[in-house]
Amino acid sequence: MSVGIVMLVHTAFDRAEQVALHWAKGGCPVVIHVDSAVPRASYNAFRERLSQTPGILFSKRHRCEWGTWGLVAASQDASELMLKSFEEVRHVYLASGSCLPLRPVEELTSYLAERPRTDFIESATTADVPWTVGGLDHERFTLHFPFSWRKNRMLFDSFVELQRMTGYKRHIPNGIIPHMGSQWWCLTRQTLSAILGDPERRRYDAYFKHVWIPDESYFQTLARVYSTQIESRSLTLSKFDFQGKPHIFYDDHLQLLRRSDCFVARKIWPHADRLYDAFLTDPNRAMSRQEPNPGKIDCIFAKAVDRRTRGRPGLYMQSRFPNYGWENGVTAGKYSVFQGFSELFIDFEQWLARATGAQVHGHLYAPERAEFTGGQTLINGALSDNARLRDANPRAFLTNLIWNTRGERQCFQYGPRDNPQILWPVSRDPNAQISVISGAWAVPLFKSNANFADIRAEAARLQKVESRMLDTLRSPDVKARIRIWSMAEFIESPMEPLQVIIDEIGQKSLRRLAEAPRLEDLTGFGQFLQNLKNQGMHPYLMGDFPVDPAPRNSRGTTRKPYLVKK
Repeated sequence: MSVGIVMLVHTAFDRAEQVALHWAKGGCPVVIHVDSAVPRASYNAFRERLSQTPGILFSKRHRCEWGTWGLVAASQDASELMLKSFEEVRHVYLASGSCLPLRPVEELTSYLAERPRTDFIESATTADVPWTVGGLDHERFTLHFPFSWRKNRMLFDSFVELQRMTGYKRHIPNGIIPHMGSQWWCLTRQTLSAILGDPERRRYDAYFKHVWIPDESYFQTLARVYSTQIESRSLTLSKFDFQGKPHIFYDDHLQLLRRSDCFVARKIWPHADRLYDAFLTDPNRAMSRQEPNPGKIDCIFAKAVDRRTRGRPGLYMQSRFPNYGWENGVTAGKYSVFQGFSELFIDFEQWLARATGAQVHGHLYAPERAEFTGGQTLINGALSDNARLRDANPRAFLTNLIWNTRGERQCFQYGPRDNPQILWPVSRDPNAQISVISGAWAVPLFKSNANFADIRAEAARLQKVESRMLDTLRSPDVKARIRIWSMAEFIESPMEPLQVIIDEIGQKSLRRLAEAPRLEDLTGFGQFLQNLKNQGMHPYLMGDFPVDPAPRNSRGTTRKPYLVKK
């Protein structure tokens, strides 16, 4: 006999009974503490069922509320009873009623017999622990905590703040340095008896009664005083989420628990029949004699925390949605936005689709409708081309489109006429590739047959809108991949920027473009811009276009240039 088990039980008595019998059958004496909040009838029935089993005792009951002294007092009394009643015990293992042995009992006893002087208790100074949640690390040892954090949170917080304001600090007893760690330890008889029989115990107990969450600091601190050999780790597998709440293990965690090679795990769901059957009653449950290594599964828990706190890229959930910047990626995949290309080139969408294999849309945020590829009215995810539905939440429209077409690159056109509310979300999206030919909006006006006074007014409006758009795209907070060319700069050598854009989309293997899209006929465009200037509107976003010389007819006489309609 080398290992004694102290069990703290407050619920799921059928499972606690099953585990206690398992320990006793393996040759380990068991001392059980039952929370005094448990009704007397339930306690008596539980005790009656185990009273006939040799090696199982019950200790004095205490009220065990989370974060209070009762948990330490329960551990003290149960440990004293263990040491007094079972003199052969060399190690005392503290567990809860929701703990489950993962390896045969004889493996644990053999492991500890090979390490008779080693205490297994997580014990680190307050400066070295990353898991304190709630903003109290060293202060938990220097302030008073007379109010329950769970039941009287307002009083708890107010009293802490009052002590901070007045500069109040408690005196830490001489001879100890506060340490913290997991509540679940395995201590040698020598260390545990030294802690419980210390002449200064009354003073230490009086101090720790007013420490916040003393079950994570009492034994962890005093073990440093008396132990000759500490391994600062727990033999119990216990994982906590980002809020400090324990992970609960269910039936589908069976293989995960096996991989950990740990001796004990908590917290087990009481109805996880498959786990209890596999580890307590399955004759083939024996595991290899491996060193306990919870680090084997740490990466899985890290992914779980990341999924819970950040979610999947481009997929929103209610806990993060209202908070600006909390999303894990604005969208789920890379996409391209083109401004001015469909105005400058004939059938640009069809050409881009052939060149890249991507799904190329028209102006998704056009005032009339969302111009899906092929003239579709519905697309993946039942997204409608209805402008009112789209504009109710332009950002959600985009994120839904990218999410529902994962694996296929999306491209769409954008311009000064389109809904401006989407520009900022797109510009701060690292997945976005934005290519702009500034001033290309003037080409449709140039080709129109409208009254020139109306053309001038519309040109002034569109230039003002695009100027604001360019300011947004040049903001230092922008995260998208952005390229901006003036129209004059672009058409001087269009193949090079087009090649760069195609290569970056990368849907097909890199190759040189065999052909460029057809450029709109811009004969007379320079004169058109000059006419706008003559009417008092200065079109500066296009770059410098020379005024075209008057074209001549076949007889060598001068034809009339672009006429201004008045």
